[in-house]
Amino acid sequence: MSSIKTCTDTTVTLTAGVQLAMLAMVRQKPQKSTKRERAPRIRVPNSERAIFTVDTARFVGVIQRLSLTGGSAVLSKGPIPHGTMGDIALSTVFGRVDAKIEFLQTGADGVPLAQAFRFITMDDTSSERFVAAAKQMEKAGFSDAPQEKPAGLAGAHSLNRLLGSVRRLAATLVAAKSTTAGS
Repeated sequence: MSSIKTCTDTTVTLTAGVQLAMLAMVRQKPQKSTKRERAPRIRVPNSERAIFTVDTARFVGVIQRLSLTGGSAVLSKGPIPHGTMGDIALSTVFGRVDAKIEFLQTGADGVPLAQAFRFITMDDTSSERFVAAAKQMEKAGFSDAPQEKPAGLAGAHSLNRLLGSVRRLAATLVAAKSTTAGS
């Protein structure tokens, strides 16, 4: 048996007669996450409407979902070609929000008639109003973001799950023991 120390701090142990190499330690570069985190999406209640404009044509859309980066709507005009630029005007409790948008794919959120869009630009006033409205809807429970629990409650929840698992395991062991003893 012989050991070879390589320049990357990896030790390889070769065993005679057997073609086997064992890696004792491997140093790797930390992996960078290339996956972007998706902005929380908000289910818009009450069939809220918005005015969409493409070129000079104006039409109504019922907003399905919104996020800080875009949303989806069922459009009265029907589908708009992917990549088409337009405008949206929607009312919030904080005032009117106007933005430039790009229409994306249809079938958003599993609804065949819903068309996705993304925000391209929004003035500062509209942006402030939109963020405030989105935060209010998140607090009201319309967001798909996981709800944060206070640290004490999260720990208690984990402990309860662990105790439940231990109880099920104990019951299984008792049942197995009584079955074996009865045989």
